[in-house]
Amino acid sequence: MPRKKSLNLGSSRRFASTRRRFLQGSAAAFTGVALANCTGRGGGTVGDPANPATKQPQSGSDKLYIYTWADYTNDELAAMFTEKTGYEVVIDIYDSNETMLAKMQAGGGDAYSIIYPSDYMVQQMIELSMLTKLDQSRLKGMENLLEKWQSPVYDPNNSYTVPFAWGTTGLLYNKSELSTPPDDWSYLWDNKQALNRRITLLDDVRETMGAVLKSLGYSYNSTDPAELKAAYERLVELKPAIASFKSFGYQDELLGGDLLVSMAYSIDAIAVIEEDDNMAYVIPKSGSSIWTDTMTIPTTAPNVDAAYAWINFMLEPEVLAKAVENLFFAPPNAVSLDMLSDELKSNEDMFPPQDIIAQCEGIAPVGEANDLYDQYWTELTSA
Repeated sequence: MPRKKSLNLGSSRRFASTRRRFLQGSAAAFTGVALANCTGRGGGTVGDPANPATKQPQSGSDKLYIYTWADYTNDELAAMFTEKTGYEVVIDIYDSNETMLAKMQAGGGDAYSIIYPSDYMVQQMIELSMLTKLDQSRLKGMENLLEKWQSPVYDPNNSYTVPFAWGTTGLLYNKSELSTPPDDWSYLWDNKQALNRRITLLDDVRETMGAVLKSLGYSYNSTDPAELKAAYERLVELKPAIASFKSFGYQDELLGGDLLVSMAYSIDAIAVIEEDDNMAYVIPKSGSSIWTDTMTIPTTAPNVDAAYAWINFMLEPEVLAKAVENLFFAPPNAVSLDMLSDELKSNEDMFPPQDIIAQCEGIAPVGEANDLYDQYWTELTSA
């Protein structure tokens, strides 16, 4: 049953925007998310993750092309920016970091002057020389960042990126169907018979392997071959009970009763809970990940001036606070955080208590261990 009381989101969030979901269909389907200034690529549709090499239009000096997740802007923000700066905003969205990277590498992203890679993808793109080193003198408001994001592990000194949003990874579940709610990752193994084929885990090697590593008492970012082998074997043990590995598309199955528990990003979990108060979200007590999505300027950016204007616009505390109130993501900006409503600030799914945060880790580089992660993931998902 839909919640009778919800936070002031402006409109229903029934998967109108979820962090890892590509919004299918026409631009008209993107209520509350698509921009009035959005235009399609290559065929008149917004975004095209299935075709990363889609040809891009030429970018004029009065336009700013942005490639981002579906959650992070709306028509009101775009109109505010255009009124303030004169730059017309054109938004395309993607469903995964990998989709974005493939498009950029294939040359289909040459029109974009702003992209929103996640923390681990930032590191990869820096290594590939795909990101512009930021001119710190052109940025306004970096001093308002919370301490954790002033020099993050994925980008020391914020040399290439400006943190935009953060969240956690945990378990989203139907509390009306579970007599004992989950409190840790081990719940999945302890109850695998009762949960048989009604579990989904993220289709993300670092997140899912990280969760299993945590369940064994290891770091989310372990590089120890013995620990990685143990995590792989533990996943193999659970695999018969897993319905699928999904980063998006599980929400309707969960709401419809086909699933009981899904590994989920907090921003997606909150959207589901807003639809049905039988749903609940928990960050496992042994710990999980804290993810960060960033704003950055690709080296191929055709409109660098507009890109800096956009970053500075989103660094304005009032602008970011308004976006958070409407779009429901957690900001790394201390001043914006203070401006949020008490109701929103008290939402522990969005802003977990510090003792829980202390048990979480950001996804960090694992160097040569990447090959071992990929090997185990391929064996797991192809078997």
